[in-house]
Amino acid sequence: MQLKNIKIKEVAIYHPENLVKNNFYLKHFKKQGKDISGFLEVFGRKERYIINNEEENSLTMGIEAAKRVLEKAQLEGKDIDMIVFSTQVPERTLPTNAMYVHNAISAGEHTVIFDSNANCAGMTLAVENASRYMMANPRVNRALIVGSDANSLISNPEQEITYANFADGAAAVILEKTDEDAGFIDAQFEVDSSNKDNIVYPQEGFSKTIGTKQHIVFLPFDGSMAVPAACKMIEDLLERNNLTIDDVDAFCASQFALKNVLKIQDYFNLPDEKIVTVGDKYGYTTTSSPFFCLHEGVKSGRIKRGDTVLFWTIGSGHEMIAMLLKY
Repeated sequence: MQLKNIKIKEVAIYHPENLVKNNFYLKHFKKQGKDISGFLEVFGRKERYIINNEEENSLTMGIEAAKRVLEKAQLEGKDIDMIVFSTQVPERTLPTNAMYVHNAISAGEHTVIFDSNANCAGMTLAVENASRYMMANPRVNRALIVGSDANSLISNPEQEITYANFADGAAAVILEKTDEDAGFIDAQFEVDSSNKDNIVYPQEGFSKTIGTKQHIVFLPFDGSMAVPAACKMIEDLLERNNLTIDDVDAFCASQFALKNVLKIQDYFNLPDEKIVTVGDKYGYTTTSSPFFCLHEGVKSGRIKRGDTVLFWTIGSGHEMIAMLLKY
């Protein structure tokens, strides 16, 4: 029998030890004549973890998350048939970061490996892509998906939207074929490329900036403009799969801005117990943030096997993905 369902077997996270609370950023921006207390409240920030040494980066965090998820699943590198590393702040472009993960976990010689980048939507998209690939390829039974960003490397100390908002961290999941009534269901996408210049790094492109230190360019814009489109794509996704919002047991969303999560919650009249938020605890870890929510939900018991989980996240530009799976 050919197994067709693709489930998340395990999820794990990693973050640096250095915990930075809001008071540091309040003092930092007060010196610039800014009071960012309102900003921190709207975006739901209290604490976040930031790299404060020269040894850690997106790659080292991703490798540690990969090792942790393998240990939780009681698997070894040789049990993995596919490795995808999602990042918008890659430590390497040559070779791939996935290559280093492959080496670190002693994966097999026939493993499919590659990096992917859909910015903050990246890890969710990587899980969707890998799930569909696994359905079509009989030789890929388990996949390791890693999402990791060292955002502090490119955050702008003069912009609260990045410096006080973004954080460093990594998540990893193992996807596995199963005959259980569980796993990936479907996904929906929405793209508006007219906003392509709102968030840019590097500003002039690598051809003009290799060898220079630059921060991310994050132009002011109303991020809530994405909420109506997000609600519509979620409605379409549910309808296409003969589900309603009441069938959703947990909502794991981008932790970029708490206000956007609350607007989506209000639109669908979702009860608080179905909303998993971690932005106050971990900050905004970009590509991995919905999976920090999944990890928190599973750890706390709010997400259980058999639950239908709705993911939603947004990347620069913007590109959005909503994904349904039965955990």
